[in-house]
This record gives sequence, structure tokens and C-alpha cells, in this order.
Amino acid sequence: MKKIKYTAFLLTGILFLFNSCKDLEEEPDFTTAENFFTNPEQLEIGVNGVYDVLGYANQWFNHFYNRYVFECLVGYQVGWEKGPLNFQNGIVDPSDIYIDAYWKQSYDAINSANTVIESADRLLAEGSTDDDKVRRVQAEAKFLRSFFYFNLIRYFDDVPFSDKRVTNDQVRPTNENGKANVIAMMNTDLTAIADVLPDTYSGGDAGRVTRWAALTLLMKGQLLDEDWTGALATAQNIVDNSGLSLFDDFSHNFELEFENTGERIFEAQVSSAVAASETNNHHAHFVPADMPTDQGGVGWHWLYGTKDFRMEYDDDDQRIPGTFLESYPTKTLGRKSDGSWPWVTWDPDAEFTLTTGLVGIIAGKTADDYTVGELVFGRPHNRKWFEFGPSESWEDEEKNIVYLRYADVLLGHSEAANESGTGDPYFGINLVRERAGLPQLGGLSQPELRDAIVNERVLEFAFEQETYPELKRKSTFGGDPDYLGDYIQRFIDTYGLQRQLKARDYVLPIPLAELLNNPNAEQHDVWK
Repeated sequence: MKKIKYTAFLLTGILFLFNSCKDLEEEPDFTTAENFFTNPEQLEIGVNGVYDVLGYANQWFNHFYNRYVFECLVGYQVGWEKGPLNFQNGIVDPSDIYIDAYWKQSYDAINSANTVIESADRLLAEGSTDDDKVRRVQAEAKFLRSFFYFNLIRYFDDVPFSDKRVTNDQVRPTNENGKANVIAMMNTDLTAIADVLPDTYSGGDAGRVTRWAALTLLMKGQLLDEDWTGALATAQNIVDNSGLSLFDDFSHNFELEFENTGERIFEAQVSSAVAASETNNHHAHFVPADMPTDQGGVGWHWLYGTKDFRMEYDDDDQRIPGTFLESYPTKTLGRKSDGSWPWVTWDPDAEFTLTTGLVGIIAGKTADDYTVGELVFGRPHNRKWFEFGPSESWEDEEKNIVYLRYADVLLGHSEAANESGTGDPYFGINLVRERAGLPQLGGLSQPELRDAIVNERVLEFAFEQETYPELKRKSTFGGDPDYLGDYIQRFIDTYGLQRQLKARDYVLPIPLAELLNNPNAEQHDVWK
């Protein structure tokens, strides 16, 4: 599916039509779920529309950007735009537009997945022309349903749960035991579909869900559920049988030429070259403000890391070049006489505040006088999603969005082994550290290794929308250890914020729109 636009518009139109039918007194003669999904090819169009939500970019409040905003709650990533600024200051409420958008996108995708799953059951009962394809597409839909539900419970804990297509406003699921219901569904579905999905795809199908993506998501659900034995067995299965290994170069996880290969287990497919509307605006959110337009600049730089977080990395950590932008051309003083741009370089001594990371100017010099190293900057810009180099437009973006990587399996293996007291708890984390060029670990107590694994996750997956949900998973307000609380408190103390750590920082609120429209949904106690 790489470089082939997902047909979300078609599925969206179909769902609108059959959902709207319920309000009419007569049965209209147009497309419905029942009369459209009549063969495996149409069913595949349906599941493509569910995939599309993962990388959809034709709106600012899209699935991945909403999660970037949520990350600002931790304080390692910040921004000046209203959404990130509110979250880093701990100003969150149930009417937040990012929460509302993320919620709606997730449930639209879940309802679409349920439609595909039920339609597949009907085709199989009727006798499909290609039962194997129907089962595979249904398995993809079940994975995607689990994926969206899983990421909802990571942020919102108990959420409304239904594994059936919702067709009218009278059917409103409760969020009572929602988290447990999601975990139970994931355990059942992901275990079953792992035997249906292929190990790999090729050609135009590259990017579809594989057996290993299903098992990786299963493992992450087991870790969330603290099923350490199950998580270790699942991780060991992937290690032993997938043939996956880490890239030698960490940066390959975020480079175009390595998409859908190696340790990249599951990623959203993106290409503005295929569809002009597929403008993946995460590049615009991270690009430095002084980047020249003809180098891909746009002047927004809405999100960036803090200097405090940047200094958490060991100087020898090989992940730094793939995580942070270390130098780039700047338009601060205009072009040089030869038409090129002077370059600016990261310097830990350069000025940094939460709202500025100014380029250091040497008084009395012109653009022609500058060399790399003389112009410095102090804002730790995110390199992972930034598309560097000449571009006709900042909207010409091709980078896929990586959601599951083999490093996650390895760190999950170490965590499950450490918590269960079985297996080799150093196996996974030491492979991750070896690739990063860091010393091997050994001889730690269980609490010490737990701390090390959490820290390794943060450094490995920075800016990948994983830090807040992972720190949240391992923390309770006022508990011990409290990784999330420690991060937030350090952020507050370091930058002198008028913010107080509170229980509400540990779970996002059920959106106000859901509470107003769903009498069966109840707000979390800490948000009442």
C-alpha cells in the first residue's frame, strides 16, 4: 500500500449513507453496508479506509498530531502553539479540541472496522469467491480495531466499548470496565488473527498488518495488563520466529529508503506525491522557524524538545543524530554571495527558554563570514519526522509514521522478564543499548533494572508519541515509583512553571461531547 492512497473517502461516504438511512421513514435505493460489501475486493476498499486514519493529514487536528500535543503533558516536548502550550502548562479540560478530535477519529475508525468485520462474516456465511482474502482483510480490521482501542485506553483508561457496528444514536455503549473489555478483546482477537495474517507483504501490499504486528500489539496489551508471563512468551515468540533484527543505524527507522523494512513492524503509509491532499503536516510542526523555504522551511516550529531533556542523552549515544536536528541552513542573515545559506549548529551553551532557542549571532559579521559552528542554536529540534533538504513546498512530504518497532519488542521482553523473575531480563535492553553505542547492563536489582528499562524507552522512543502513555502505564499519582510524576515535577522545577502536579495529569478526561451525547458514559472520578 506504500505510495497508494488509502480510499478513506469512499468508506466514509458509505458509512455516512448507511448510518443516515436509519433516520428516514422509507428505505432509500442507494449504497449501504449490506449492498456494497458484496465481494472481497470491496471489503479490502473498506479496510483501506480504516488504515487511512493512521496517516490522514488533510486537517490540522489529525490522529498523530493530537498525540504529539498530549505528549506535552510530560514536559520533555513543548511548543508555543495554543494546544501544546496548554498541555505543558497542565491546562486540560474535557472540551479540549485535540482530545475531542482524537476521540472522534478513533471511534470513527473503530466503527468502520466493525463494519468490515461484520461484512466479512456475512460474506463467509454466504460463500465468498475468495474466503482466504476475506479472512485476511477481516484480520486486518480486527488488528486496527484493537490498535485504536488500545491507544484510547492508554490515554483515557475506561472508554466506551462495543465490538458491534453502531448504526444509530440509540445504541450508546457504556465505559464501565471499558479498559478490561478492550484487553480481553485484544487477547482473543490478536491471538487468533496472528494465525491468519502473513509474515510479510510485497509490492503494493507492503504496509499492511503482518503476523508480527499483531503479536507486537498483543505484547503491548499484555504489558499494560501486567500479564508478565504472557508478555514474555509473546515477545519470545517474535524474537525466535520473526527473523526481525534492529537496524545497525538507528536513523533508518525514520528514513524514506527504509520504509516497510527491517525493524519497522507497522507504519502508516504517507505520500503527497501520490495524492496532493496527503499533506502530512507533522513536518511543518517540527521544522525550525529560520529554515529557508526552499529547504523545506515554513516558519512554524510548533513543537520541539527541551534542553533539559536533550542533555539526558549520553554524548556517545548513537541515537542523537536520528532523534535531534544537529545542524541546518538558516535564513537569519540571508543568503551568502554564492547563493547558498549559512548553517547553524546545535550548541548546549546556546540560549534556551521554553519559548525561544535563538540563533547565536556574532556581531559585525555578514552571511559570507559564517561557517558551521559559528552560528549556534539552543532549541532541540525533533529530527525523526522532519524532512530535510530542498523541496518545492513544505507540503511535499513522504515520510511514513512508524507506530510499532522491533525495539519495542526487545524492551518489552526485558520488562516482562524482569517483572516475572523468569528469562533473561538483560537480553532485550542490551541489544537496544548496543545499537546506541552504550555500555551493557548487568548486576542490577529488580527495581534498578525497572528504572533502566523505563529510561531506555524514553530515550529510544522520544517524539514517537510513546513517552506519556508509557510513563503513565508505570505510574500512579503519589505512588512509588512515579516516573510520570518525576518527569513532570522536574519540568516544573527546571523552567519555573506555575503548574502543580495533580491526579488529572495521569489520565485524559472523557470528552464533553461524549458525555453530552452518551448517557451511558461516565466521567473519571478525578475529572468530576
